[in-house]
Amino acid sequence: MSLNPAGTTQHYAYGDATSQTTLIPHNQQPLVIRAYPSETQLGHSIQYAAAAQEKWARVPLKQRIEIGRRFMEEFGKMRDEIPLELTLQMGRPVTQGAGEVRGTLDRADYMLSIAEKALADVTLEDTDKPGFRRFIKRTPLGVILVIAPWNYPYLVMVNSVLPALIAGNAVILKPSPQTPLAAERFALAFHNAGVPKDALQVIHLSPELTTKAVQNPLIDFVAFTGSVAGGRAVDIAAAEAPKFKGVGLELGGKDPAYVRADADLDYTVAELVDGAMFNSGQSCCAVERIYVHESVYDEFVQKFVELTKKYKLGDPTEKENNLGPVCSIASAERIRKQVAAAVAAGAKALIPEDLFPAAQAGTAFVAPQVLVDVNHTMDIMMEETFGPVIGIQKVISDDQAIALMNDSPYGLTASVWTNAAANPESEKAFFNIMDELHTGTVFLNRCDYLDPALAWTGVKNSGRGVSLSKFGYDQLTRAKSVHMKIKTSQ
Repeated sequence: MSLNPAGTTQHYAYGDATSQTTLIPHNQQPLVIRAYPSETQLGHSIQYAAAAQEKWARVPLKQRIEIGRRFMEEFGKMRDEIPLELTLQMGRPVTQGAGEVRGTLDRADYMLSIAEKALADVTLEDTDKPGFRRFIKRTPLGVILVIAPWNYPYLVMVNSVLPALIAGNAVILKPSPQTPLAAERFALAFHNAGVPKDALQVIHLSPELTTKAVQNPLIDFVAFTGSVAGGRAVDIAAAEAPKFKGVGLELGGKDPAYVRADADLDYTVAELVDGAMFNSGQSCCAVERIYVHESVYDEFVQKFVELTKKYKLGDPTEKENNLGPVCSIASAERIRKQVAAAVAAGAKALIPEDLFPAAQAGTAFVAPQVLVDVNHTMDIMMEETFGPVIGIQKVISDDQAIALMNDSPYGLTASVWTNAAANPESEKAFFNIMDELHTGTVFLNRCDYLDPALAWTGVKNSGRGVSLSKFGYDQLTRAKSVHMKIKTSQ
């Protein structure tokens, strides 16, 4: 089988058997063309990576960390060029690109700061018997294939590429066809910092060649971020490979928020509108469904709609616009169909589309939308939208909110909004809710955020494996046990 790692259709770019063309989302003009290697060339590149990895793993850990620090310096030098380049590739408003640069550097800084401790030998001296010494080493896996998405390319690449390299692995980086320049710039910063070019290679691949790469016996682990369909295809391809290998899957979400009766509504509304609309909702951990206690439901919805109407949708290269296109016309059409289906099933749309004249059929611009009178028979509350659309549903209790939040094939993040600072009972309620939620991350009074000190993980169809935190290093290494009998005579 062949796989398309970004989803079921390659709609973000067009190409043939030999190349791909990236389209600018807001005007559909070609931006860059990148050639695919032949199958033979791909095989040679992976062989070069395997040879380079053996040498790279011998570089002392402290020296690899120093190179990681130099990467941060080199990447920081590019901060003025990245925002517009990102906007042209994937459509996010240019004013929001600097945040991805800052976030990338913050994550790199944290992962480098814990590297020595996370990769240190685990000693067992407290339980060693006289004359014996035992310990567990963290050993690099070998060659890691990183399949990166387009929506936050730098943030996702730093999650896996940096710890993989610091742990002593080599990396083959396959970017989305929508953001090829991001991967090339990212690798350049590492190369300028001192990482050998064969130890970190950017390779643009067709779906068929991606399958070949996943199944290559010299690939030891695949780190994939993208859609559920793409993740399933990667998992199947890896399972059918001649050699057993690990697969880490960071997939989609339908992330819920629950607004309790005592939430600070002005604060909560502002945070949740941003959590739903930032980057046109194109984030795996964007807020996609909200449950509100009946006592504050009407006020919450009114405030939410008022703030959403203030957004400005248009050309993302113009600084006055805070909402840009989604990544493609095909994506826009899919989002519109999901909204139309919900309305046909009884949902009520509260945002007049004529407030956002840029959102025309045949373009990648989608008007923000707030839907009420929704329920779980509608895809808008069950299946990932990946657009600037939110469904809001009334609930009567914590128990009902928990049941609805868990009634999902996904489990990436969830958030609870309540006045824990002023009300000890609300904090207690949060911990009760937290324990019951089937999700990788639970937030209190926050959403759509990733802390590099915490494990980034999901349950159900949101994926398998861990990135960031000390557990991110565990995923990219293997345990080697050492058992020494030192004293062999009486």
